[in-house]
Amino acid sequence: MSSSPGDRASAEPADGGAPVPDVVIEPDADRLARAAAEALVARLAAAQAVHGTASVVLTGGGIGIAVLERVAGLAAEPVRETVDWTAVDVWWGDERFVPADEAERNEKQARTALLDAVGVPPERVHAMPPSDGDFSEPEDAATWYADQLAAAAPEGQVLPRLDLLLLGMGPEGHTASIFPASPAVRDERTVVAVRNCPKPPPTRISLGFRAINSAEEVWLLVSGAGKAAAVARALAGADPQELPAAGVRGTRATRWLLDQAAAAELPRSQG
Repeated sequence: MSSSPGDRASAEPADGGAPVPDVVIEPDADRLARAAAEALVARLAAAQAVHGTASVVLTGGGIGIAVLERVAGLAAEPVRETVDWTAVDVWWGDERFVPADEAERNEKQARTALLDAVGVPPERVHAMPPSDGDFSEPEDAATWYADQLAAAAPEGQVLPRLDLLLLGMGPEGHTASIFPASPAVRDERTVVAVRNCPKPPPTRISLGFRAINSAEEVWLLVSGAGKAAAVARALAGADPQELPAAGVRGTRATRWLLDQAAAAELPRSQG
């Protein structure tokens, strides 16, 4: 493993620019999920030690939900760091604009995997609207979610403190619901409606780059050989319009948490 996901920050470049991404490689998806869960607990506990509260932006997908399931398991174990889940604000990086009870909703999966088990208060769970809720159009739902973010932000700002933002990545390099060459790649709003996605369901809501890149730490959780080429291209500096995952970064740290299969095409110096 190139470094521990529990480390507090990526290496800082000499010119004072954005932190250099930290690449962490685990042997397989199960070990990756376990290591990421332990690091997530440590990160939120550290944020609470400083601020009294913590904030996390969740992702869906197989590895993202596996991490949440392992976080729930850690809550019952005598781990070194503990999180006060009553003082954690939960947001989402993207959501499928489908009815609330659809199994493919990231919110529904996250509640089953973690949130219901650890008792995050309802007022701290900031879910993106479903298609059968108050908004029939995803554009209106996106505007509402942007307003929720702004309401939680310090006066004069449009985004709250986001301690940790989790993302996945598709084989073609999409992240959140920002797909290659889509209008969302160039959209400067904090939250955007996404239509005609190449991956079903076609209608979604997503944080834009502006919101994603405001987070203190951004972690990309990627597993599987089918994503190895996109991982290598992203870390080599691909154009974000062609490979959106290449355009995300935290203000304090950016981490690529990979299993061995997803890291297979990285240069030996990174792997």
